[in-house]
Amino acid sequence: MSSPLPRSGAEILVGGDVHGVGYRNFAQRKALQLGLRGYVMNLKDGRVRVRAEGPRETIEDFVRDLEKGPPLARVEKVSVTWLPPTGRFASFGIRFAEFDT
Repeated sequence: MSSPLPRSGAEILVGGDVHGVGYRNFAQRKALQLGLRGYVMNLKDGRVRVRAEGPRETIEDFVRDLEKGPPLARVEKVSVTWLPPTGRFASFGIRFAEFDT
């Protein structure tokens, strides 16, 4: 079944105090609630990387959630790079190691 809205992709980088505060679980929960696909992972430099695919408006709603983060997080910066969707994600997961995709 295809979505009536055009699909988009985004790479979102989140900086601040976002490691060890449940940020990845928060991002996964929000993405699944919104029906997005992709992944979230911690980066070695202290940021969190999120790759999301779905309707652009839904991704924009997701970014607003990411700007707030879970209660223990202190989000300082969120940057979004819009990309074409790959269609390769079946769901939204947490990745536990930094590597190139």
